[in-house]
Amino acid sequence: MQGFKENPALNINALPKFNPELVSCFINYFCMKLSYYYIVACALLLCTTTQAQRRRRAPNTNDTISSNYIPSEAFAPLYYTSNGNEFHSADGKPGPKYWQNRVDYSIKANLDTVGKIISASENISYTNNSPGALPFLWLQLDQNTYKPDARSNFPTGASATQHTNGYEFESVELMQNGKVEKAVYVVNDTRMQIRLPKSLAANGGKINILIKYHYVIPGNFGGRTDYVDTKNGKIYEIAQWFPRMCVYDDTRGWDTLPFLGSGEFYLEYGDIDYSVTVPYDMIVAGSGELVNPQEVLTAKQIARLQQARNSDKTVMIRGVDEVTQANTRPVNKGTLTWHFKMNNTRDVAFGASKAYVWDAARVNLPQGKKSLAMSVYPVESAGNGAWGRSTEYLKGAIEYFSQKWFVYPYPAAINEAGIAGGMEYPGMLFDGMTDKSNVLFFVTAHEIGHNWFPMIVGSDERRFAWMDEGFNTFIDVYASDVFNKGEYAPKRDGEYAPGGGNPADEIVPIITDPKAPVIMTAADAISEKYRHPVAYFKPAFGLILLREQILGKDRFDYAFKYYINNWAYKHPTPDDFFRSMENGAGEDLSWFWKGWFYNNWKLDLALIDAKYVDAGDVKKGIRVTVANKEQMVMPFTVEVKYKDGTKERVQLPVETWLQNKAITFIFPSTKEVADVYVDPDAALPDVNRVNNHLVVK
Repeated sequence: MQGFKENPALNINALPKFNPELVSCFINYFCMKLSYYYIVACALLLCTTTQAQRRRRAPNTNDTISSNYIPSEAFAPLYYTSNGNEFHSADGKPGPKYWQNRVDYSIKANLDTVGKIISASENISYTNNSPGALPFLWLQLDQNTYKPDARSNFPTGASATQHTNGYEFESVELMQNGKVEKAVYVVNDTRMQIRLPKSLAANGGKINILIKYHYVIPGNFGGRTDYVDTKNGKIYEIAQWFPRMCVYDDTRGWDTLPFLGSGEFYLEYGDIDYSVTVPYDMIVAGSGELVNPQEVLTAKQIARLQQARNSDKTVMIRGVDEVTQANTRPVNKGTLTWHFKMNNTRDVAFGASKAYVWDAARVNLPQGKKSLAMSVYPVESAGNGAWGRSTEYLKGAIEYFSQKWFVYPYPAAINEAGIAGGMEYPGMLFDGMTDKSNVLFFVTAHEIGHNWFPMIVGSDERRFAWMDEGFNTFIDVYASDVFNKGEYAPKRDGEYAPGGGNPADEIVPIITDPKAPVIMTAADAISEKYRHPVAYFKPAFGLILLREQILGKDRFDYAFKYYINNWAYKHPTPDDFFRSMENGAGEDLSWFWKGWFYNNWKLDLALIDAKYVDAGDVKKGIRVTVANKEQMVMPFTVEVKYKDGTKERVQLPVETWLQNKAITFIFPSTKEVADVYVDPDAALPDVNRVNNHLVVK
């Protein structure tokens, strides 16, 4: 503001003269008005003071309750760290410019049962669909995890005592435009880098990698690849047996995490054509379709397989009494080569033994499609109390998952009995040869379920175990409910254990354990103590909460299938899943992802008070106060039990907690109330159920 200056043009003597009587009258009038406003002001002050006193006499429950809950943390906006883009859309779908590299394999392998050696020649056809040229390539060498200096010896602090030399390479060559030359490569632990003489062109550039190698098969210490003795011969379980391309994607470029054991696989899709030469008396059970049955099977076995393709009952291809009979092999000396093909797959595995009993049955898929379920096992595992029902279990699980989520895409699925004890590959399961009854059913349903996660929906299980084990544990819970009218139901307490415990109670020790890692922890950073609870159980139960308590079955199922269909044979990230569920169900679930996946937040709903609105008239309802005492939030149910035994419920949404630590509402009861319950079904993971009930006096 500018400074005030005297105006020389203003003549004070020129101003009009004031009448003294008029001035006196004005002053009296002003004093009267002033007295009036003073009285009004005092009245207003008195009213305000009285209201404040009333507020102190009836305090806000949010201010008086003891709670660790902070609404602004649970419902903070901007959950996602980045926006959707042209590769991964904001609605959870692959973007319009999403790309993915491709790899096809042609492999010719030999199983030496004397030296326990796999030797092979491999032709890898790699296509670079990315928008950038690649000056080098990376491959996974999982067999190197058995070397004495492997990194996998160190994370747990308990080094392995048995070792192999891992892969031994005879030659590594490159072929491009018909020209073959030696490759320049460096092996580091379970990775191989090939340094190209010329960068592989973007947007469809192709190259072939030719590798000749061999390795000694680990014995019973192999875990996922091994051999073991049985009454009629050794069983070989052969997996992670050929060098495979690392994934190159739009998230981090080359994904070169070493193979340490707990973190499993992240692989590209393509077609795999492979042949395995074995002694003539062995049966080979492999991923995909056997394309030369006339060369490796007898006419009787081929006829029985055809019968099985048209039978819902299990058909014996090679019975218990036939295992030692020479006429179950088409020749009686030398070797036989078994030839398999599998299209649009990430991997293949196989089992081989002369001790196999073999059976099969038809799998009925939606839209009239068919597949074939098969089991191979030693005579020690036979019988309807054990592996005699394996194919029935396998068939039932595939049919359910196909009807419920996504149609099984492969021509066959095989359950193989050995000592790997629960391991999955596309179309191939390695399950425990001593498993029986419900344990065999649970492990079979679980391992074949992995064909949906992560074999069809190709997530990175080496980084995000929960997108593999958690999702699959979730879907096989419901498979247990429907198989044979619930013969082995319910399965609610984790991965394989029978008994049907309440998962809402069983999860409490995990979310209250200050040392427990969160779901988003890297797979190999989760210790064995927490591996099952954190990678399997908690994410699976989280999806059950979403389906049964938060979204409802219809909305959840629609959104979950939206995710599966969008990312089948592609590479989703965690954000793609979160966005798919939110968009498909029409719900902002950031509070749930934050509390359940990124944190181990606890939930403690407490029933603080329950009184009649008017003790003289029970029909006016009861006033109920519920508090949220911990960091996690959930929608919840309040149940009133009347003195005549009847019950009524109200459902309160998660928005109840947007601003409040406690909520008071009128339950419209119309008769005498005996008890009030919060979460009456014990469906929520409430860490303190003692405060969930009140008797109304």
